[in-house]
Amino acid sequence: MSMRRAAFLSLLAIAACGPCASAAPEGPRLGRAASAEEIAGWDIGIEPDGSGLPAGSGTAEAGAAVYAVKCASCHGERGEGLSAEELVGGIGTLASETPTMTVGSYWPYATTLFDYVRRAMPPAAPLSLSNDEVYSVSAYILYLNTIVKADDELNAKTLPQIEMPNRDGFIQIYKVP
Repeated sequence: MSMRRAAFLSLLAIAACGPCASAAPEGPRLGRAASAEEIAGWDIGIEPDGSGLPAGSGTAEAGAAVYAVKCASCHGERGEGLSAEELVGGIGTLASETPTMTVGSYWPYATTLFDYVRRAMPPAAPLSLSNDEVYSVSAYILYLNTIVKADDELNAKTLPQIEMPNRDGFIQIYKVP
């Protein structure tokens, strides 16, 4: 079991045993124990080594269409940033006086991109993209950063194998099991 999953399950156990469970009989009995199905629905963490990646696949070519509809209004047509962060560029700038921190220049693992897009994007509808759409958008963003080719297929096997430009730019404080 991953450390993230163990921590998540511990928090659920604490929440289930918290103040509501020990309230006086005359007080309100709010809440209920989460079902195994509900827990599984939120246990969607992706580890740097790809553990937890779902089935599905996508290419930058497919991702360009999804990105245009669901991402470009905030991140710009080619990831240059508008109301939201820029996603492209900055490779080689981190040690400069004006570093540009983007997916391509800063993020150490491609799996983190998949995890973040799936959990949080688009902001008005997180968790709304299909696995194929998330793989495709991830491929498109990596393509814009010249990390993958337009026709490279990303999936649970190929995504963790991508070497990000800043992969060695972080100090590892614990080893992912």
